[in-house]
Amino acid sequence: MFSLLRSSSVRRFSSSARRLDRAVVYAQNGDPSKVLSVLTYPPLSGPPPNSVNIKFLLSPINPADINVVEGVYPSKPAKTDALTLPGKDGDAHSLFVGGNEGLARVTAVGEGVDSLAVNDWVIMIKQQAGTWATDRTVSAVDVAKVPDSDSLTEAQAATMTVNPPTAYNMLSDFVELKPGDWVIQNGANSAVGQAVIQVAAARGLKTINLIRDRPDLDQLKQKLQHLGATHVLTYNQLSEKSVREEIKSWTGGKAIRLGLNCVGGPDTTAMARLLGNDAHLVSYGAMAKQPLSIPISLFIFKNLICHGFWQSRWYIQKPAEERQKLMKTLVDLMKEKKLDTPEHEIVTISAQQSDEEATLKLRETIQAMSEGRYGKKVLLKIESA
Repeated sequence: MFSLLRSSSVRRFSSSARRLDRAVVYAQNGDPSKVLSVLTYPPLSGPPPNSVNIKFLLSPINPADINVVEGVYPSKPAKTDALTLPGKDGDAHSLFVGGNEGLARVTAVGEGVDSLAVNDWVIMIKQQAGTWATDRTVSAVDVAKVPDSDSLTEAQAATMTVNPPTAYNMLSDFVELKPGDWVIQNGANSAVGQAVIQVAAARGLKTINLIRDRPDLDQLKQKLQHLGATHVLTYNQLSEKSVREEIKSWTGGKAIRLGLNCVGGPDTTAMARLLGNDAHLVSYGAMAKQPLSIPISLFIFKNLICHGFWQSRWYIQKPAEERQKLMKTLVDLMKEKKLDTPEHEIVTISAQQSDEEATLKLRETIQAMSEGRYGKKVLLKIESA
């Protein structure tokens, strides 16, 4: 049993109540395949002033979302007083709602909101707002209207606030790159990596893309080249002197001025050695879960500069006008067919499933993702009855 709070009143509903709205919730941090649950709650009332009611259409399950549930991510969500579960002490305890990214449609507009209308597509600009739900009431300042939404698919709009902006900003904020310049990145088949390839190609930049060796290597190389990758190599190939010489022939001796790292460990060390003088190495992830080890010689003799990049911090530091400008730029790339969402699969929590059935399906999906059995980006679609 859980409760939905409306103002200061508390109403309680049993799990046998008719399903209407739903959310993926958790009471405490832990293994997502064990602590996440799907809970049903009654329909929203009208939004208060300066707020809107929204219905989520698609919400990605990103690796960072998993880290948030585990309690190891720097950005912490706040528990919502709108949903509670009784604890062992018998008292009602507030819950977290999972999810940071998602596309929603405005269903009702509160007094004082002039910038949004019913049926507008919106994305969340407040971090860790809880997007794994059917319907939420949110402050109007916590969402942004999707520009030119008629030109986008739901999947494109739902995935445009994390990975494409990360790629675009890393290519723009650290080095002044011109057409013909070279960029090298690892984790090239990740969602950010694929966005880097596409944005770089749109700007006339050339990319060297590093990936792990695998049985379907040729197929993956063709996929990345189709997106616009100039060259694709495996990490193992970097140890071969002939390959390092081949890279020099590709670039014509031109220095590689920007390296993008989401892996860490010795593979990133090998990549950093390929960077030229006064180059920048930007780290935005650590999938290998190994320390970043850079030889001192690269700092002394090549003047290597290392940075960390976190898109969430960018959103916090930038004014609304700049955030909107970035969204418009990305939408224009999508409209021009120069940027698309990575290969994805929509996982639907059906209205016909009980909360228990939905919870089991969700946990199985999360477990499969953690074991690497999903080669695609997972988009969550939660149906309400």
